[in-house]
Amino acid sequence: MRLSGKLAWVTGAGSGIGEAAAIALAQEGATVVLTGRTRAKLDAVAASIGEAAHVQAAHVQAGDMTVAVEVEAIAAAILARFGCIDILVNNAGLNIPDRQWGTLTPSGVDAVIAGNLNSAFYAVTAVLPAMRAQGGGVLIHTASMAGRFISALGGPAYTAAKHGVVAMSHSLNMSECIHNIRSSVVLPGEVATPILDKRPVPVSAEDRARMVQSAEVGDLIRYIACLPAHVVINEVMIAPTWNRSYVAALQRD
Repeated sequence: MRLSGKLAWVTGAGSGIGEAAAIALAQEGATVVLTGRTRAKLDAVAASIGEAAHVQAAHVQAGDMTVAVEVEAIAAAILARFGCIDILVNNAGLNIPDRQWGTLTPSGVDAVIAGNLNSAFYAVTAVLPAMRAQGGGVLIHTASMAGRFISALGGPAYTAAKHGVVAMSHSLNMSECIHNIRSSVVLPGEVATPILDKRPVPVSAEDRARMVQSAEVGDLIRYIACLPAHVVINEVMIAPTWNRSYVAALQRD
């Protein structure tokens, strides 16, 4: 129970990586607050956490992470109830089917940038004053390998947004290390999460089974959160051994 007494706020917690991270942190003793747009999904995750007798109960604060005033209100509610936010898992994100330049629209750009980049900034600005006042904290952001490498798969808006998340995280360490605040950005390759359902080309069950699973990313987030206060993992990639982009390149050769 290495996180006993800690408060973890997990965004995008209704499924996939966010759900897995919330479960993993609760297993370490953290009190977990779940945020996302769909209350029913969050309630289901909270119920699954609450059913395990050895973990803390989870709490739900539904809201839209792309709306700054909602993000600020959620953070304020958490602080009013619990008095601290020790860990932020900044995981809210989305993509759209019409993601390539031939089909991308201004409204699509707005949705992807707001869902992946603006939401991350809103969460950080909402928790940073409290973390400074309490003498430290851990920020863990879900980016993507698209945040480090350029490829056509995610589309230009998603790739640009995830590059922005990586830059944001590194800039936080440059600024906040003197406040004992650590920022880590996780760059997954293909992960078998519901976001795959938005792919223009359907992903088979066989391919999904070979991908990184949400629980494995959740376990990595748990590891980062449990590191001692004098250590930060600035950036880390996690990818499937059967990397489909590598396999495609080998087949072309």
